[in-house]
Amino acid sequence: MASACLDAGITPVILDNLVRGRAEFTDGRIFYEGDIADGALVDRIFAEHPDISAVVHCAALIVVPESVADPIGYYEANVTKSLAFVRHLHRNGCDRLIFSSSASIYRAEDGSPVTEESPLAPQSPYARTKAVCEGMFADIAAAGQLRVLSLRYFNPVGSDPLLRTGLQLKRPSHALGKLIEAHQEGTAFPVTGVNYPTRDGTGIRDYVHVWDLAAAHVAAIERFDSVLTASAPSIAINLGTGSGTTVRELCAAFNNVVSTPLRTVDTDPRPGDVAGGYTTSDRAAKLLGWTPKLSLEEGIRSALDWIPVRDEMLKD
Repeated sequence: MASACLDAGITPVILDNLVRGRAEFTDGRIFYEGDIADGALVDRIFAEHPDISAVVHCAALIVVPESVADPIGYYEANVTKSLAFVRHLHRNGCDRLIFSSSASIYRAEDGSPVTEESPLAPQSPYARTKAVCEGMFADIAAAGQLRVLSLRYFNPVGSDPLLRTGLQLKRPSHALGKLIEAHQEGTAFPVTGVNYPTRDGTGIRDYVHVWDLAAAHVAAIERFDSVLTASAPSIAINLGTGSGTTVRELCAAFNNVVSTPLRTVDTDPRPGDVAGGYTTSDRAAKLLGWTPKLSLEEGIRSALDWIPVRDEMLKD
């Protein structure tokens, strides 16, 4: 997001406690190491950069199994600190907030598309923290103390096409990460579940390139005042491709990129697995003028291209 802002002529001021982020990604940029709940630090940032006009809030812990094991830690990091952060923003006269939310708050179990009006049914402590924050921010906005645009991400893949930043984890847990790991190790990729109500029986997700997501945030910053008004101070917008990709289709896209084909093996569903879903992106197109531009294959290729760069940039 910071790179996309810079490319668009917007100067980002970055605040990160580096619990999960990497200092290497902040080189050459305005950066403060610290926590969003640290009021004195937030006050200092606004004092030193009084021209800050909007805030993108993407500080959160995001690992679902970890949230199940440590719900207290997740609610503290994602909800309690977010509330403190908004208090600090309000005190400094900043009422424009773009919130990184998640499609995991939807009841997406049967492989069908969802819209922003679809039922919410978060299934993990992580997902519930996102739903709680959305509701909390909407209440604060209704009181006239904030305007908030909640961007609900679907399944991000890929890296910055210029390879300035990318996923720092060497063994990520998401599907593309597991595909890359299986391909590197020469093992078969397990297709977990082949009897879902989808076009080929495998689970379906909506994979959106991270650079398209970054572009959506630039559009949100630029169009914020036209999207949100005093009478409509909060809104949620889905960010996805508008079409779903099954696990078999994801594997086929991966094989279109690599030279040595990936092997797969059909297995039973894992406990808790669901068919999944995808989104329509009509609201994003209408309000933000945003539609995804990059293909799934481009996302896979940039993720593969990023690996040697990551290993050189991030030594541990």
